[in-house]
Amino acid sequence: MDLFLHYLTLPYLLKGIGFTLAVTGLGLAGGLVVGLVLASMQLSRFTPLAAVARGYSIIFRGTPLILQMVFAYNALPLIGIKLTAIAAGGLALALNEAPFIAEMLRSGVLGVDRGQVAAGQALGMTPGVLMRRVIAPQAIRTMVPALGSESVSALKNSSLASVIAVEELTLRSTQLASSTFDFFSVFLASGLVYLALTGGISLIQLLVEDGLDLDRPASKSRFARLLPWRRVKQAATKVRAAPEGPSEPPSPDTAGHAMAVPAKAAMSAGERSLSLASHEVAVRVTGLSKRYDEQSVLDGLDLVVRAGEVVALLGPSGSGKSTLLRCISHLESWDLGQIHVGGKRLGYLPNGQLMTQHDLANERATVGVGMVFQQFNLFSHLTALENIAGPLRWVHGMSQEDADRRARELLERVGLSHRVDALPRHMSGGQQQRVAIARALAPNPSVLLLDEPTSALDPELVNEVLDVIWRLAVEDGLTMIISTHQLRFAEEVADRVVFLSGGSVVEEGPAHEVLTQPRHPLTAKFLSVMGANTESTHQPIYEVKA
Repeated sequence: MDLFLHYLTLPYLLKGIGFTLAVTGLGLAGGLVVGLVLASMQLSRFTPLAAVARGYSIIFRGTPLILQMVFAYNALPLIGIKLTAIAAGGLALALNEAPFIAEMLRSGVLGVDRGQVAAGQALGMTPGVLMRRVIAPQAIRTMVPALGSESVSALKNSSLASVIAVEELTLRSTQLASSTFDFFSVFLASGLVYLALTGGISLIQLLVEDGLDLDRPASKSRFARLLPWRRVKQAATKVRAAPEGPSEPPSPDTAGHAMAVPAKAAMSAGERSLSLASHEVAVRVTGLSKRYDEQSVLDGLDLVVRAGEVVALLGPSGSGKSTLLRCISHLESWDLGQIHVGGKRLGYLPNGQLMTQHDLANERATVGVGMVFQQFNLFSHLTALENIAGPLRWVHGMSQEDADRRARELLERVGLSHRVDALPRHMSGGQQQRVAIARALAPNPSVLLLDEPTSALDPELVNEVLDVIWRLAVEDGLTMIISTHQLRFAEEVADRVVFLSGGSVVEEGPAHEVLTQPRHPLTAKFLSVMGANTESTHQPIYEVKA
């Protein structure tokens, strides 16, 4: 035992630990940098870049690390690059680790729900903001275990640096054992040192995982607040009590212009129809066509929606309802036609050139179109409050105090003031959709698009979401385009029903008229089937408010 303890504390072996850590540190740091570049290249839309990155990965994952060590130390001097043994070992380890780390980074990014990415785009986030605030915080959480495991592997692989005369721990252990012939004690001491080093890496991994745990109490650390996945105690971000009465909406230069229109509940159907006819056009779609390969999804579609009007889109699955809404929010490009919102043509600069991705993000942020998705698409790493307040800060430049106040007011309006600190996974589907509606309303849009807002909900949760939409349409007079299969709700809320089939408008007209006396056979057949299904499987969908 005394001899074993002697070897365990022998300066000769301890110095080898320094060489091991130096090679490992260089390898991991360099591998992370190169891996980031490789992952970015593979995620790029520019095919040649992705091909180069893939070729690099095939070469360095397909050849032994020991050969790469020898090449870095013995072959690079032939072209004038002379490295020390430690630098050559670190370089070879970095180049070897890079493709593995790149795959971890890429899988983490691809593992983030695409719906959340679409939601960020609809809110006007630029690609950089989207990566920093939505994708990276979630991807990092999934990558930490794999990166921890890869760090342990890199530490053990650093022993191969002995082939190029780096006197790291394994080489010094071998030399010591050869001179003393006490192989067992020397290598047992060496093994325990490796175990301590890898155990330290595992401990760091566990601490990082614990720090990123969304369900743990929020941190008071200032450093934690700087991280994109920060969890700050509500007490630290509590804002002044809002004054009684409605708060001021976001300024016109950072939000859509919500037009003041008479509330639907305040006038008869005939009066409202006459009133809407005098309103300016909020959305104009002209000759819109969209194809996916050989399949036509939108075929020369025309649509005009006036300020304050509520339009319900009906039609069978595949008729183009969702695609139309995604085009209006410019989450989808189109082949032919034009879309104007508030008189502004979407997708083009004033000089007529197509917009870049950054320009499109700025357009989405300023044109005043809010989008509510079928699958909610809340940012899963953020609370209800942060889901609403975050985009207001990141996109519209609001202060944290103003953004939090706006978020609290909207959550109270949709009946969720008691859930401000809840993560999406701790809320029911109905609650998540109400938060999504509040998030879309936060920048005060001029037009609100809702894509089957209740189709992903259990039947008992449908009414709580429909109630919020009903108030927005009937009491607030918000311009809305709703894709829905809720026929009774459409009749109660919509001013006009537009029936789509095959990517074209088959029939449109006043809601009650189209739903009770359809003129087109396709409309009549659809309403007959939907009406039969509703009566046979559900209780009344919606009760008219007194």
